[in-house]
Amino acid sequence: MKTMTKESKDTIATISAVAMLIFGATITAIGFFVDPLGEIHQSVLYVLGQCLIYSGSIFGITVYTRRRLDDMEKMIRDKESEEEKDGTTA
Repeated sequence: MKTMTKESKDTIATISAVAMLIFGATITAIGFFVDPLGEIHQSVLYVLGQCLIYSGSIFGITVYTRRRLDDMEKMIRDKESEEEKDGTTA
């Protein structure tokens, strides 16, 4: 059995978030053209809200974790370079 890499997991999460955004926008647009014309039923707005929450959470979690990991990596590199400069090792 093949294991999933971090990149493939990120790709799947991004694709699913974009698909949810497209689905939410599509169902909302279709809501204008069904009876009663020009009105969007509250259930359609509920589904749109759920799609936006899902997509926002996927994008938000990805951005947050990448930023935190980058900060941690920078901190480790700075500490290592500082130790090399001082001639000390941990």
